[in-house]
Amino acid sequence: MGTATSSMAAKLAFYPPNPPTYNVSADEVTGKLHLSIRGHRPRRAVDVEVMKLPTNKGNEIVAMFVKNPSASLTLLYSHGNAADLGLMYFIFTELSSHLNVNLMGSVFLFSKNIIPQIQNPIFTASISNTYADIQAAYKCLKDKYGMKEEDIILYGQSLGSGPALELATHLPQLRALVLHSPILSGLRNIDKIPLVNRPVLVIHGTDDEIVDFSHGKQLWKLCKDKYEPLWVEKGKHCDLETFPQYLTHLQKFVSAVEKIPPL
Repeated sequence: MGTATSSMAAKLAFYPPNPPTYNVSADEVTGKLHLSIRGHRPRRAVDVEVMKLPTNKGNEIVAMFVKNPSASLTLLYSHGNAADLGLMYFIFTELSSHLNVNLMGSVFLFSKNIIPQIQNPIFTASISNTYADIQAAYKCLKDKYGMKEEDIILYGQSLGSGPALELATHLPQLRALVLHSPILSGLRNIDKIPLVNRPVLVIHGTDDEIVDFSHGKQLWKLCKDKYEPLWVEKGKHCDLETFPQYLTHLQKFVSAVEKIPPL
């Protein structure tokens, strides 16, 4: 199963949006970065800051920080392979509003230096980039925004479950972890999940056509601190946000972990 899953994960890594659905430009006077989605700048109904972050792999990622003035917790979101900031912008701003959290989301370099063949050394190099990318986003949360480890919830979607879970193993005071349609093996999540001692919520669709429902169920069984999972009946890989129970269950989870005293 591990080899098959590795091949599946490698295939996933080849398909980010191309061309990107967004672009970034700098204000000629202030130098402040602005995000445009398919040529149009979104209305600034929320407080969003766009930035470029260097990684320890010598790359540069684009990130956005959604500020919620009443939030006590911050969600660091590691998105799936077929997404970018243009596609995720409104999901990020809606989650920030409805969950009452700050949110950091960034462009992870899944396809950096990848050729369109299933070659695990190439795939492994790409995954190491994603680890560096999420570390850069986490460093920004601490250094620029003064966020504490114990006030951060990591969120990993699909292939993004790898970077989120990897970072979670290094943050013993993390508030919580969310795994959304996660991959069991290939990313070695099966080995890492027992190392996380904080509350874990697993979300998976029963009709997921890309990452079988069994991946989410097995990861949940391996969690040390299990939170009630969300198994979305008839949910597929890329549509779970459209089900009403998705947001309701997330709200319940965030409210619960917010009451847990920091370590």
